[in-house]
Amino acid sequence: EVQLVESGGGLVQAGGSLRLSCAASGFTFDDYAIAWFRQAPGKEREGVSCITTDGNIHYVDSVRGRFTISSDTAKNTVFLQMNDLQPEDTAIYYCAASYTISTIFDSDNYDYWGQGTQVTVSS
Repeated sequence: EVQLVESGGGLVQAGGSLRLSCAASGFTFDDYAIAWFRQAPGKEREGVSCITTDGNIHYVDSVRGRFTISSDTAKNTVFLQMNDLQPEDTAIYYCAASYTISTIFDSDNYDYWGQGTQVTVSS
């Protein structure tokens, strides 16, 4: 059974930090690009960060310099370190896996999705 399980969300004040984890199982982790998406209330889902199978890393402009994606292939886990969080970062954060990624932040490219973890940033 394929699973992507996110954890690490929570409530934090503006300027604070959180570290999200995405634990993958049921598929060959090294063959898939892993991305983080987020969806805020009333807004469309947007791509946040992605790490591809060859180690290339991508960020949406709004988080570049504040968020860092990393991967522990031994544990089949991807992390998203989020620093200097702002109220506009409040959203449900999802991780997703793509086998044949073309457009990095096109959600249609992703085969598997986690259930999401809530991140709330208070001002």
